[in-house]
Amino acid sequence: MRNALFLTALSRIATAVATLLVVAAVVFFLMRLIPGDPVLNWLGSNYDKADYDRLKAFYGLDLPVGQQFFVWVQRLFQGDLGSSVLTNLSVVEELLRRIPVTVELIVLALLVALPVGIGAGIWAAWRYGRPTDHALLTATLLGISLPEFFVGALLMLAFSLEWRLLPATGFSRFAWSWEHFSHLVLPALALGLPRAAVICRLMRGSLLEVFGRPFIRASLAKGLSRKATLFVHAVRNALIPVVTVIGLQIGYLVAGAVVVEKLFVIPGVGAYGLNAVFARDYPSVQGFILVVATIFLVANVIVDLLYVWLDPRIRIGPRTAAA
Repeated sequence: MRNALFLTALSRIATAVATLLVVAAVVFFLMRLIPGDPVLNWLGSNYDKADYDRLKAFYGLDLPVGQQFFVWVQRLFQGDLGSSVLTNLSVVEELLRRIPVTVELIVLALLVALPVGIGAGIWAAWRYGRPTDHALLTATLLGISLPEFFVGALLMLAFSLEWRLLPATGFSRFAWSWEHFSHLVLPALALGLPRAAVICRLMRGSLLEVFGRPFIRASLAKGLSRKATLFVHAVRNALIPVVTVIGLQIGYLVAGAVVVEKLFVIPGVGAYGLNAVFARDYPSVQGFILVVATIFLVANVIVDLLYVWLDPRIRIGPRTAAA
């Protein structure tokens, strides 16, 4: 089991690093394909030719695109992503300051999505065909249909403006205090509830499929109670396809964080990336995409390791399986 986890981890990490390099190259060249001159966008209509030439040389935009990429990759391996056009600060420093905020928001959203989604899915499968099941299916359909910014706006209207229970916007530095977490409750709910709806529907369908398998009928025939069969045998087997979707949902959480951070005025990576895109801030956009891709790839490596833990028959390839 440990060897399988180790080999899977090595294989997936190598794939993730290669994927990250491809993503970096694609983003770099796509940014250069956008029509227009970014330096003119930064300077505005009234500018001095000397300032234009100085900025173009400072950001390396006076070089051929291929040479720009070579210089950027060289600096990337040295841990240098350049300076932001918006703040004139190091992109690495800006991202390191903002990454913990976004990661905390995503973790809190997962703490909403996983227990609610898996628990509701188990309950719906247990109560299959009953009014509770139909009510949960209706609620999940509504949750899937509503985008994060709309859910966030509804939560803000209800809990902040109407009932005045939680702050609508703002952020405070990390601390184990209610003052800090109170600013993240609504954003975490706005991100987590739509994802919980997806997980609930998949968990329900997966459990209903597992219920029809021979080993479940055999467990019931041996005298094991229906509830014990559900939690001892069915849930673990039903979680395998759900784990796949959870890994993909983390990508949606990162994408949703861009809008939610902007809506709730949270100084995370998402808001930083959105501002950089609007300003065509090349160094910041490239750093932002690399961070987003890294979070998504790390999540998928963890998902692959969970596969091996949930089902030891899953291995990294046919050679290992044959062994």
